[in-house]
Amino acid sequence: MSEAAAAAEAQLTGEAQLDAEAQLNAEAPLDNERQLTTAAQLSSAAPAIQWYPGHIAKAEKSLTENLAKVDLVIEVRDARIPLATGHPRLQRWIKGKQHLLVINRRDMVSAEARHAWDQWFRAAGQTPWWCDAKVGTGVKQLQTAAIRAGEQLNARRAGRGMKPRPVRALMLGFPNVGKSALINRLVRRKVVDSARRAGVTRSLRWVRLGQDLDLLDAPGVLPPRLDDQLAALRLALCDDIGQAAYEGEAVALAFLRLLAVLEPVAGAGVAAGLLERRYGIAAQDPNAWLEAAASRHTSGDEGRMAQRLLDDFRRAQLGPIALELPPSP
Repeated sequence: MSEAAAAAEAQLTGEAQLDAEAQLNAEAPLDNERQLTTAAQLSSAAPAIQWYPGHIAKAEKSLTENLAKVDLVIEVRDARIPLATGHPRLQRWIKGKQHLLVINRRDMVSAEARHAWDQWFRAAGQTPWWCDAKVGTGVKQLQTAAIRAGEQLNARRAGRGMKPRPVRALMLGFPNVGKSALINRLVRRKVVDSARRAGVTRSLRWVRLGQDLDLLDAPGVLPPRLDDQLAALRLALCDDIGQAAYEGEAVALAFLRLLAVLEPVAGAGVAAGLLERRYGIAAQDPNAWLEAAASRHTSGDEGRMAQRLLDDFRRAQLGPIALELPPSP
């Protein structure tokens, strides 16, 4: 194990580690709130994660300048981490504007998790639009909702004696949540670059969608500081933050602990015996598991094995896994 990973792993010591292990070894199943509290303790094994590259700072300034031009904000979040991909400045940005919440990558979580989140958002007064931009699921419904929002806007304009015009919508979200792929699906052709990595879109640009909708594609925006390090870990695991922000081996070790915590949680989607079926190595202490898996699959290279584990999760090779579930009432 690298020195950086070893230092990060050493952070989980003392009472927090003992409490976490005691909870995991308890015979009675844990409820979601206690599971997620345990997850927070275990995730302290991950290194501090901070990432705010220059192009994001520049894009946020440009975004602020363009907000006055838009009527509708289409916010895109990652279905695996709907809370961690919610920007703390969102309410300031959408003040006085219509807002559509899109939960992308619906295929990467279980139907049970989708249902739980759908109910949670609706109880909070927000209608989520579930999409899979990769294959186009839910995109037509989203387009209809955006056009309907434009019709409401133009009805108000007509009431003031103004001419109708296409609705101007801003596509907003964290890096790599699928905004560009979603735009390409809406337009039905590739008009913006799209890839499953953070930082592909680096400037704002307008895209015309028929006669009813103009879309402003914005680069992924992150808060200047990630105060919630459990949320930052989830962003790293889902590749929604640049790899320069974290040490991959330490994040993989934290992921192994997180899998153990989530396995008994209803709806999380972590199948029993997942690691053994996928890699031939039964779940155990994360350091021992990574060493054994590296010996078997990557000629003893733990860094490569850690990257393989993370890539398998990001490509849904481990199955649909929700890293976040709705908070308890």
